[in-house]
Amino acid sequence: MGIGHWLGKAEHHGVPSLTRPDAPKAAHWSLEAIAAVNRPHDPVVSPDGQSVSVVFDRDTSDVWIVPLSGDSPYQLTAGRELAAFWEDDPATWSPDGRTIAYTADGFVWVVAAVGGLPKKVMEGSSPDWISDTELVVLADRDDESRLVRVRTDDPWPVALTEPGYNVSGAAVSVEHGAVVYVNYPNDDLQNSEIWVHDLRTGESQRLTDEPGMHDGCPRLSPDGSVVAFTSERSGWYEIYLVNRDGSSLLRLTSDEADFSGLDWSSDGSTLAGIRTRDGVSDLVTVSVDSGQVTVLCKGGEWSWSQWANDGVVAVHESHTTPPRLVHVAGDGEIRTLLESVPASIRVAPYAGFEEVRYRSLDGTEIAGFLFRPTSVDSEPAPVIVYPHGGPTSAYMDAWDGHAQYFIDKGYGWFAINFRGSTSYGRDFERANHGVWGVADTEDCLAAADYLRGLDWVDGSRLGIFGASYGSYLALASLAGDPEYRFACGVAKYGDSDIATSWAQGDRGGREDLERMMGRPADNRVAYREGSPLSRVENIQRPILVAHGEKDIRVHPDQSAQLVEELRRLGKTFEYVTYPTEGHGLLRADPQIHFYQRLERFLDWHLM
Repeated sequence: MGIGHWLGKAEHHGVPSLTRPDAPKAAHWSLEAIAAVNRPHDPVVSPDGQSVSVVFDRDTSDVWIVPLSGDSPYQLTAGRELAAFWEDDPATWSPDGRTIAYTADGFVWVVAAVGGLPKKVMEGSSPDWISDTELVVLADRDDESRLVRVRTDDPWPVALTEPGYNVSGAAVSVEHGAVVYVNYPNDDLQNSEIWVHDLRTGESQRLTDEPGMHDGCPRLSPDGSVVAFTSERSGWYEIYLVNRDGSSLLRLTSDEADFSGLDWSSDGSTLAGIRTRDGVSDLVTVSVDSGQVTVLCKGGEWSWSQWANDGVVAVHESHTTPPRLVHVAGDGEIRTLLESVPASIRVAPYAGFEEVRYRSLDGTEIAGFLFRPTSVDSEPAPVIVYPHGGPTSAYMDAWDGHAQYFIDKGYGWFAINFRGSTSYGRDFERANHGVWGVADTEDCLAAADYLRGLDWVDGSRLGIFGASYGSYLALASLAGDPEYRFACGVAKYGDSDIATSWAQGDRGGREDLERMMGRPADNRVAYREGSPLSRVENIQRPILVAHGEKDIRVHPDQSAQLVEELRRLGKTFEYVTYPTEGHGLLRADPQIHFYQRLERFLDWHLM
């Protein structure tokens, strides 16, 4: 592929960064090898428990079938568009195990599990099976999401759920003719409820309703009598049980942690799940009788857990382990089912991290993962402060090859979980509501202050880099810091003006912004104070700006208007865009090009 195909704008104002002959090289890591690590995600165990369907991100995000017997996996689909794993859909099995339903290009498709040509069913997403010939599908119409049922041979959908809500997290119980799902009331973005729909009677019933609180991850028990779900009403996403008729709500766990990925054992005695606290997760089981939590495997980041063959299938990664699909036996033994990792990545040394806590400018305690360079010479080292995206997310003990690359070059890396991050409790998660770009920006500035107090850090050589919301915080830190703590900054597909971003972005991004900041018309002052575009004149440090031209979450105009203002004010900047990329630089060539550009930029200004 020629560079002209995936490189769009390449502009600068002021002296651009140049390759420094004296800059240290990464001794063990390469950007090409990092881009070649492929990610499995969204596994679904077959009805007979013998195979797993999984989406495997390579040059595409195609569906693979992985036998649990150890036989060779095989690729089921071809040419499915590369998708961001955090927003993709799983591929689900029909009850007889003969057919797979999946999404591609905004449509639901079905294909024989042994292979064959796929058949398009209808526009929609998140398919799950009611019977061997009928699906439940999530359909978007007029800024609303509703569940519909549709036959694979007659794609004329029939609505299941009521208007006035947006739906997600649906799970079908074929045996009991029921669908449990999460309803988000349109008039209360701080609330989500658990509902059940009876496929035989056509009736829907609300099971939970706690105003101002979010419930999620519903799963119906094998006997059809109880729904397990997670709720933040205690201050954490603990596990609760509620009878199918809505009676007898019971809190099952009290671990002061966030649970997710619930799945019932076949006898209904135990739930498999994931427990996350302080950016680290464990694969666990939970006794339904006692609520006792047993750790199967500790540490790293776990996702998409399901029972299979007296064990649990899940995806696991850690800061030393690239993403892999695994089967975990009852004794905790891990067997890798699917991974794709270049040999150079397998043998490369990994830098460990220190979990640190520091005080923000207002005294709030903030946590972070601090990585020291693998070889620190007699001179103090430069460090990159890295706020994550989201903001309702967290930097986890997960694989980050790009961080390891820069650490190998001699940079420190400080990944911070600013206020608004998950896995530190509900109150901390909501602490940035109404104060985007203000209070959480102070957390970034305080990170620089913390670093300047360490003897191995050169406080004059600090940079800040982030993607999505992390990009927004990097920009806000440069524009809102009269002390100019950072020598340079990098803004990768982030907002610059949250009011115009609210109008330009997709529905998911718009509702997420409204949930935390309200509508711009109702909260004008907070939107203005939270928009660094209005303070570009304060930026005194060089900035690298990058954006994918197909981004629908944060419109590329967010970077274009920032660059226009930077140019008007005579600021030093570099600007690149990628015509093939959306919200995330997923393809190998654009990803490698950006990180080469990032390396040159950081080396020029920090080394």
